[in-house]
Amino acid sequence: MKRVITYGTFDLLHYGHINLLRRAKALGDYLVVALSTDEFNSIEKGKKTYFSYEQRKLLLESLRYVDLVIPESGWDQKAEDVKLYKIDTFVMGDDWEGKFDFLKEHCEVVYLPRTPEISTTQIKKDLFEKDISKK
Repeated sequence: MKRVITYGTFDLLHYGHINLLRRAKALGDYLVVALSTDEFNSIEKGKKTYFSYEQRKLLLESLRYVDLVIPESGWDQKAEDVKLYKIDTFVMGDDWEGKFDFLKEHCEVVYLPRTPEISTTQIKKDLFEKDISKK
Protein backbone atom coordinates (compact mmCIF):
# COMPACT_ATOMS: atom_id res chain seq x y z
CA MET A 1 0.00 0.00 0.00
CA LYS A 2 1.40 3.38 -1.03
CA ARG A 3 0.90 6.07 1.64
CA VAL A 4 0.74 9.81 0.96
CA ILE A 5 0.75 12.73 3.41
CA THR A 6 -0.07 16.41 3.07
CA TYR A 7 -0.30 19.29 5.52
CA GLY A 8 -2.45 22.37 5.85
CA THR A 9 -4.93 24.51 7.74
CA PHE A 10 -7.85 23.76 5.39
CA ASP A 11 -9.96 26.62 6.77
CA LEU A 12 -13.01 27.63 4.74
CA LEU A 13 -12.70 24.39 2.77
CA HIS A 14 -13.03 25.16 -0.96
CA TYR A 15 -12.57 23.50 -4.34
CA GLY A 16 -8.85 24.36 -4.41
CA HIS A 17 -8.42 22.26 -1.26
CA ILE A 18 -10.49 19.47 -2.84
CA ASN A 19 -8.32 19.57 -5.99
CA LEU A 20 -5.16 19.24 -3.90
CA LEU A 21 -6.57 16.36 -1.84
CA ARG A 22 -7.88 14.55 -4.94
CA ARG A 23 -4.52 14.82 -6.71
CA ALA A 24 -2.63 13.81 -3.56
CA LYS A 25 -4.81 10.74 -3.12
CA ALA A 26 -4.24 9.80 -6.78
CA LEU A 27 -0.53 9.43 -5.97
CA GLY A 28 -1.18 6.52 -3.63
CA ASP A 29 -3.68 4.30 -1.85
CA TYR A 30 -3.95 5.96 1.56
CA LEU A 31 -3.99 9.71 2.25
CA VAL A 32 -3.00 11.14 5.63
CA VAL A 33 -3.83 14.82 6.18
CA ALA A 34 -1.92 16.61 8.94
CA LEU A 35 -4.25 19.41 10.00
CA SER A 36 -2.81 22.48 11.73
CA THR A 37 -4.13 22.81 15.28
CA ASP A 38 -5.68 26.04 16.49
CA GLU A 39 -2.67 26.66 18.76
CA PHE A 40 -0.17 26.07 15.95
CA ASN A 41 -2.09 28.40 13.64
CA SER A 42 -2.35 31.11 16.26
CA ILE A 43 1.10 30.97 17.88
CA GLU A 44 3.42 29.79 15.08
CA LYS A 45 1.65 30.82 11.88
CA GLY A 46 0.00 34.00 13.16
CA LYS A 47 -3.34 32.92 11.62
CA LYS A 48 -6.83 33.02 13.03
CA THR A 49 -9.08 30.36 11.57
CA TYR A 50 -12.80 30.73 11.03
CA PHE A 51 -13.49 27.10 11.92
CA SER A 52 -11.99 25.34 14.93
CA TYR A 53 -9.63 22.39 14.60
CA GLU A 54 -12.43 19.94 15.43
CA GLN A 55 -14.75 21.49 12.83
CA ARG A 56 -12.04 21.46 10.14
CA LYS A 57 -11.17 17.87 11.07
CA LEU A 58 -14.81 16.81 10.72
CA LEU A 59 -15.00 18.42 7.27
CA LEU A 60 -11.82 16.68 6.10
CA GLU A 61 -12.89 13.30 7.49
CA SER A 62 -16.10 13.53 5.46
CA LEU A 63 -14.17 13.67 2.17
CA ARG A 64 -13.73 10.43 0.24
CA TYR A 65 -10.11 11.27 -0.59
CA VAL A 66 -9.01 11.51 3.05
CA ASP A 67 -8.26 8.32 4.98
CA LEU A 68 -6.82 9.75 8.20
CA VAL A 69 -6.57 13.21 9.79
CA ILE A 70 -3.82 13.82 12.34
CA PRO A 71 -2.94 17.03 14.23
CA GLU A 72 -0.07 19.21 13.05
CA SER A 73 1.20 20.96 16.14
CA GLY A 74 4.58 22.24 14.91
CA TRP A 75 6.81 22.83 11.90
CA ASP A 76 9.31 20.17 12.92
CA GLN A 77 7.07 17.09 13.08
CA LYS A 78 7.09 16.27 9.36
CA ALA A 79 10.08 13.89 9.31
CA GLU A 80 8.72 12.05 12.35
CA ASP A 81 5.25 11.76 10.75
CA VAL A 82 6.79 10.35 7.56
CA LYS A 83 8.50 7.61 9.61
CA LEU A 84 5.60 6.97 12.00
CA TYR A 85 2.95 6.61 9.28
CA LYS A 86 5.30 4.84 6.81
CA ILE A 87 4.80 7.54 4.18
CA ASP A 88 5.96 6.98 0.60
CA THR A 89 5.05 10.40 -0.82
CA PHE A 90 4.94 13.84 0.82
CA VAL A 91 2.73 16.33 -1.04
CA MET A 92 2.38 20.12 -0.75
CA GLY A 93 1.16 22.94 -2.96
CA ASP A 94 3.79 24.43 -5.24
CA ASP A 95 3.80 27.65 -3.23
CA TRP A 96 6.03 25.62 -0.85
CA GLU A 97 8.38 24.48 -3.65
CA GLY A 98 11.78 23.48 -2.27
CA LYS A 99 10.90 24.08 1.38
CA PHE A 100 10.52 20.39 2.23
CA ASP A 101 13.20 18.87 0.02
CA PHE A 102 14.99 17.73 3.20
CA LEU A 103 12.35 14.99 3.39
CA LYS A 104 13.65 13.41 0.16
CA GLU A 105 15.96 11.24 2.26
CA HIS A 106 12.82 9.60 3.73
CA CYS A 107 10.26 9.64 0.88
CA GLU A 108 9.32 11.12 -2.47
CA VAL A 109 8.48 14.85 -2.27
CA VAL A 110 5.90 16.26 -4.71
CA TYR A 111 4.78 19.88 -5.10
CA LEU A 112 1.43 20.11 -6.86
CA PRO A 113 0.27 23.24 -8.71
CA ARG A 114 -2.28 25.27 -6.78
CA THR A 115 -5.72 25.98 -8.19
CA PRO A 116 -4.88 29.53 -9.31
CA GLU A 117 -8.15 31.39 -8.91
CA ILE A 118 -9.02 30.36 -5.34
CA SER A 119 -7.50 30.62 -1.86
CA THR A 120 -8.80 31.02 1.67
CA THR A 121 -6.87 34.29 1.89
CA GLN A 122 -8.68 35.58 -1.20
CA ILE A 123 -12.08 34.45 0.12
CA LYS A 124 -11.49 36.28 3.41
CA LYS A 125 -10.30 39.39 1.55
CA ASP A 126 -13.33 39.37 -0.76
CA LEU A 127 -15.74 38.92 2.18
CA PHE A 128 -14.06 41.73 4.12
CA GLU A 129 -14.26 44.08 1.12
CA LYS A 130 -17.96 43.24 0.60
CA ASP A 131 -18.61 43.89 4.30
CA ILE A 132 -16.83 47.27 4.15
CA SER A 133 -18.73 48.33 1.01
CA LYS A 134 -22.07 47.70 2.77
CA LYS A 135 -21.27 50.31 5.43
